[in-house]
Amino acid sequence: MKRWLLLIGAVVLLVVLIGGVKGYGAYQMFQGFAAQGQPKFTVSTTKAESQDWLPQLSAVGSLRAERGADLSAEVAGIVDTIEFHSGDDVKSNQLLLQLRSADDVAHLDALKASATLAETTYRRDQAQFQAGAVSQATLDSDAANLRSAKAQVAEQQALVDKKQVRAPFAGHLGIRAVDLGQYLAAGTKIVTLQQLDPIFVDFNLPQQSLSQIGVGQKISASSDAYPDKSFVGQIAAINPQVDTDTRNVQVRAALSNPEHRLLPGMYASVGIEIGAAASYITLPQTAVSYNPYGATVYVVVPQGQEGAKDGQGNATAKPAADRAKPAGPELVAKQVFVTTGATRGDQVAILKGVSAGDEVVTSGQIKLKNGALVTINNSVQPSNDPNPTPQEQ
Repeated sequence: MKRWLLLIGAVVLLVVLIGGVKGYGAYQMFQGFAAQGQPKFTVSTTKAESQDWLPQLSAVGSLRAERGADLSAEVAGIVDTIEFHSGDDVKSNQLLLQLRSADDVAHLDALKASATLAETTYRRDQAQFQAGAVSQATLDSDAANLRSAKAQVAEQQALVDKKQVRAPFAGHLGIRAVDLGQYLAAGTKIVTLQQLDPIFVDFNLPQQSLSQIGVGQKISASSDAYPDKSFVGQIAAINPQVDTDTRNVQVRAALSNPEHRLLPGMYASVGIEIGAAASYITLPQTAVSYNPYGATVYVVVPQGQEGAKDGQGNATAKPAADRAKPAGPELVAKQVFVTTGATRGDQVAILKGVSAGDEVVTSGQIKLKNGALVTINNSVQPSNDPNPTPQEQ
């Protein structure tokens, strides 16, 4: 019995000793964590700024020429002469191409001779009819023969004219698609002709925008082909029917294009100014987190001021004096609910919740919570361009 008691006592002592060692180790670990303090998170920030925005409607449209056509011959034939070069500017009714027409011209000459003879016969019989030498029936037959001969001449002349291809309007020619001696079937494309100044841009707007636009209203357009160039114009027509599938209305505007920079088939970004300029607090769109319960941003404030409020009940944030290494109190993140407005490029307008000069987190906020210590590193910033352009990769 005494041996069993000694054995039990030894086991208990061993368990207590092991537990004490483990507990001391856990205590040391907790002390180490406490000595390290609260972790810091690295973020990038920007100051909220007030900018003047002109309210405008935006759309993406397609360019098309005021007049444009792929030219072709109405009749088949062999190309005899080509009177243009690729890329020429031509005038209206200028001869561009001639099909071989020697036999048609010869037949036309024969018909003209027959018409001349019919006219001579008719005039001679007229004189004889006045003298009573021929009957009215003979004179009527001569008149019918003359009209028939002239009609045949007109028909053959039209056929000869169809062997010529002329510019239907003044414009700019494209690349020639035929060669000398080539046989052309009727309707074969010869060259494209486009009138480029002015040039139309067709785009769609939602039906609720109809009350804000009108014919003659000024617009501006830009293309990624010329990122630093703006093209001005005005609305030329508004479709009188709204698309029942999209509830959009088609709008056409005419753009000034004297240098022929814009070409049919290109797309363009269109902006329509619809009111006076208004001042908004703007932030990069990456700064705003959108949640089911509202949009939020994180502002950076000195520790101890994260609960400060302004006169409207909004959280305020004192800008950091040194973004790289703050002096004085530690910097902490404060979550603020905001009301967002219109967007423009990479920017979003903030209607409520942030004031000009507030230091707002633009990246790294996914790891933050209220009161989290932060370190600011602005060596890399997200895009904040109101008019971004695609970048070549």
